[in-house]
Amino acid sequence: MLATNVTPYLAIFDLDETLIAADSASLWSAYLVEKGVAPSTLLQEEKAMMEAYAKGQMDMNAYMQATLKPMIGMDSSTITAFVNEFIELHVKPALYQDAIDRIQWHKRRGDTILVISATGEHLVKPIARLLGADDAIAINLEQIDGKFTGKTTGTLSYQYGKVIRMKAWLDQQDTAFKGCYGYSDSINDLPLLDAVDRPFAVNPDPALALHAQMNEWTIMDWRHDNNILR
Repeated sequence: MLATNVTPYLAIFDLDETLIAADSASLWSAYLVEKGVAPSTLLQEEKAMMEAYAKGQMDMNAYMQATLKPMIGMDSSTITAFVNEFIELHVKPALYQDAIDRIQWHKRRGDTILVISATGEHLVKPIARLLGADDAIAINLEQIDGKFTGKTTGTLSYQYGKVIRMKAWLDQQDTAFKGCYGYSDSINDLPLLDAVDRPFAVNPDPALALHAQMNEWTIMDWRHDNNILR
C-alpha cells in the first residue's frame, strides 16, 4: 500500500554512474558517432574532458559546447526519435536494478522523486520519466524556431549549480517536504550531498568515498547485473 504522508520526503538522485552504470552523455556521443551525425574525433575530445570531470576539474561550458555541436540545426522531433532509440539500445541495458528498487522504495513511502543531472535535458528528462521520477533538473538547451542552437541556457546543473537549481525548484513547489535524501557517485556532487539531510554515496569515486567515510555517510554498493527494464 502506498504511503499517504501529508509531508513527504524528497529523494534526489544523480543520473550518471548512480542510476545507470555508465555516463549517458558519453554514451550519447558514441551513439551520434555511430549514426554518422558526429565525427569520430568527438570521442577522443569527450574522453579527455571526462577525465577532468572525474577529478572535479571539468569546464562544463566547454564540454557542452563540444558535445552539443553535432545537434546544431536539428529539430526537436529528430532529436526525440534519436533519443528514444538511444534509450532502448544503450540506457536500459545500463540501469542499476538496485537503483530501480530504491526508487520504488521511495515511491511506496509516498516520497517525491527528483533526478538532478549535469547532462542535457534532452537525455535526462526522458530517462527520468522511464524511471518513474516525478520531475528532473538538467542542463537546459536553447532552441530557436524548434531547432537546437548548440547553446545552453540558465544555470548549469553542475557542482554547486545543482544546489542553485534545486533551491529554485523547491521555491516553485507547493509541498513543504519533511526532509531530503540525496544519492550520488561523484565528488562533483559534494555541494548537493552537503545540502541534503540524508546523503548517500552510491558506488562513490575515491574522493567521495573518503569524504563519506569521514562524515559517516551511508555508502551503497549498487551492482550492474543486467536485470533491466524492458
